[in-house]
Amino acid sequence: MKRTSALFAAALVAAAPMAAVAQDRERPQRPDRREQLEERPRVSMAQAVQRASAGRPGRFLGASNRGDMIVVRWEYPGGRVADILVDGRTGRVIGER
Repeated sequence: MKRTSALFAAALVAAAPMAAVAQDRERPQRPDRREQLEERPRVSMAQAVQRASAGRPGRFLGASNRGDMIVVRWEYPGGRVADILVDGRTGRVIGER
């Protein structure tokens, strides 16, 4: 009886790593933390404002983050207000509305 119990216990110990491997295969893969960080905007708000204001007369009114885009609100001399669109990943000025 003791010998049977010892063999059974040894078999369980040997099978445990295989069960863990099988469970790892069944789990859905989540994005790696590095991948999640890469999806975030790579340009800071200050950098976006600096790039949007380069060569433009007027003054900065505010900025907001809209997904992959940063919107910089700018007032030109004479009072015209515009939203300057900056790509949040590259920092490139996309356009103005």
